[in-house]
Amino acid sequence: MPITPSVPQRPFSILRHGDTRVDPYYWLMDRDNPEVLKHLRAENDYLSASLASLAPLEAQLFDEIKRRIEETDISVPIRRGAWWYFERTREGLNYPISCRVPVNASDPTPPIVDPLVQFTGEQVILDENIEAAGHDFLSVGVLDVSPNDQWVAVGVDFDGDERHHVTIRSLNGAPPLPDALDDVYYGFAWSSDSEYVFYLRVDDAMRPWQVWRHKLGSSPDEDVLLHQEDDAQFTVSVGRSRDDEVIVVPIASSTTTEVRYLPAGEPTESLRILEVRRPGVEYGVEHLVDQRGVRWWLKITNDEATDFRLLGRRAADEEWRELIVHRPGTRIDGVDAFTTCLALSEREDGCATVRIIPLDPDAPFDSDLLARSWRVDGVDDPSTVALGANPTYGVDHLRVSMTSMVTPNLIADVNLETHELLVRKQQIVRGGYDPDAYVTGRHWVNASDGQRIPVSIVARRDVVHRDDDGTITPIGPAPLLLYGYGSYEISIDPGFSSIRLSLLDRGMIFAIAHVRGGGEMGRSWYEMGKLAQKPTTFSDFVAVARDLVTGGWTEPRRLAIRGGSAGGLLMGAAMNLAPDLFRCVVAEVPFVDALTTMLDSSLPLTVGEWEEWGDPAASPSVYRTMKSYSPYDNVRATNDDGSPRVYPHLFAAGGLNDSRVGFWEPAKWVLRLRDANADNLAYLKTEMGAGHGGPSGRYDAWHDEALILAFLINEVGA
Repeated sequence: MPITPSVPQRPFSILRHGDTRVDPYYWLMDRDNPEVLKHLRAENDYLSASLASLAPLEAQLFDEIKRRIEETDISVPIRRGAWWYFERTREGLNYPISCRVPVNASDPTPPIVDPLVQFTGEQVILDENIEAAGHDFLSVGVLDVSPNDQWVAVGVDFDGDERHHVTIRSLNGAPPLPDALDDVYYGFAWSSDSEYVFYLRVDDAMRPWQVWRHKLGSSPDEDVLLHQEDDAQFTVSVGRSRDDEVIVVPIASSTTTEVRYLPAGEPTESLRILEVRRPGVEYGVEHLVDQRGVRWWLKITNDEATDFRLLGRRAADEEWRELIVHRPGTRIDGVDAFTTCLALSEREDGCATVRIIPLDPDAPFDSDLLARSWRVDGVDDPSTVALGANPTYGVDHLRVSMTSMVTPNLIADVNLETHELLVRKQQIVRGGYDPDAYVTGRHWVNASDGQRIPVSIVARRDVVHRDDDGTITPIGPAPLLLYGYGSYEISIDPGFSSIRLSLLDRGMIFAIAHVRGGGEMGRSWYEMGKLAQKPTTFSDFVAVARDLVTGGWTEPRRLAIRGGSAGGLLMGAAMNLAPDLFRCVVAEVPFVDALTTMLDSSLPLTVGEWEEWGDPAASPSVYRTMKSYSPYDNVRATNDDGSPRVYPHLFAAGGLNDSRVGFWEPAKWVLRLRDANADNLAYLKTEMGAGHGGPSGRYDAWHDEALILAFLINEVGA
């Protein structure tokens, strides 16, 4: 057996509110310490040696993953102005190739989707494979073509730290510009005349806090700071409205919004405030020029509306009026405005959908919008319908995407007049995938307080039975992987994964626990799983797992759980609450040292997270709550009866350059689990050249996933 890695304990005392915690591995936070890097490499070697016997299964799984995917492929072209934009992937290449082709004036329909056809006049905008040459990691965080179609802004990150180097490249053979912008965050916009760009920079805590304006051809030293947000709980973003009229700068905390803007045709103007921030009031806006040339602002807001309502006003007016009333239980996630219609992204009964509202050319907002609206139906129950990329402002079709846990992702154009769907492409699953061989459905679990928690399930038809009324029941206990997240009002929507078939075809059940703290069931679902009520997220997940065992779906020895980031916190908390309930755990970039991180305001994201978790430095009650569930602080050597506590087998993963969850969190956690009991089996894999998202190339990501799947299959005996 390989020797388990260890490092010296160097106790560090953390005193808050009269309580002292001693952290023996606090020193591992120093990424410049050679001893730390040596330990992380030793953990990687230990993982490789320990799981070496799984190499044949891992290779088989990688081959299965690769064989199901159409490696040489093309996305459905999206029209913007005089061009169709699309992506190509080619067999053997890690990264996509972004392309465009001129619109045929005599036939303005999208080009036929054929990955083997080279279109006449096709132009490569960016080949990420060329960009990545000589680098172990590549992320393109900015890729934005100018309004005059002559330039493209490209922002690349070679480390995974989410700081991008942006250059402006010619698309018409002109000499390259010397412009180079460093430390640029996500978010970018062009002025109407293609002479100026707007971009973001982050502070030392990785908070996007500044909006800058750069004039093409000038030195970055001459760039103008348009806005600096000094309140550390707020972040800024920047973009351009779909109608190309406005540069929009949302400024937001977790609970409060303020929007500033300037006309895209007047790029040297100062930002104007649309509506000042009011504590607890969130809103999102769209700018619309109707068919009569009248300018409108549209706004979705939680002001007097828990699940949001839609308001609107003429740009020349001051007073908002209600266009869509608050409908408790139907969450409005967003509004997208087009010349001929509005598209509302909604969430009802735990599923995402799209509602389309036709606009009267003469009086777009003078009648009951809800009465004349209609919804795009999903493909299964449960399923996910989302608005696709629709950069063109004047449309007679809307692009949507649809999927379920048995239906590969489908891209379609919705005819706004007839409501018919024109399927442009459906995800190809090579190897003869038969959706009828699998079943999906929604299972409901009662939490301890009576709330019903939705669980989305998929399995092979000989493992799970579905009645005509949609009820699903297990045919017998089977290996099961339960996934969870449950934070930030983020919804884990049911969708298809060809990679998941390697589990299903081995008889495993896959389930998603839509626990509170997420957004699946509306804003109140989120509020019941945050701040002082955060422990509800963890008890919900354990309640789901227990129900799946008592209901005959699985057994503890065949039950695996998985989550990442805040979902990794969920994994750690669930392990502490019910260590005997699970066989194994996969926790990717897990936020498991939550209390120590939230006490350190110098760390990335901490201050902005106080509205999600609370500020334990300022509040003794918040401190006590976080200490009660922080996974690292609650690892125990014994159970209540004094018997040794043995935890589920753990596969934890981190990224050395992760700017969201420090690499030291999983590293410290694994060591503490081993210290608690020598029988605790815990592995750590650290990406030494990547960040929060893991490896960047698709083949590298598939190799990583094959290893995790091999671990899971081996553990639960699938």
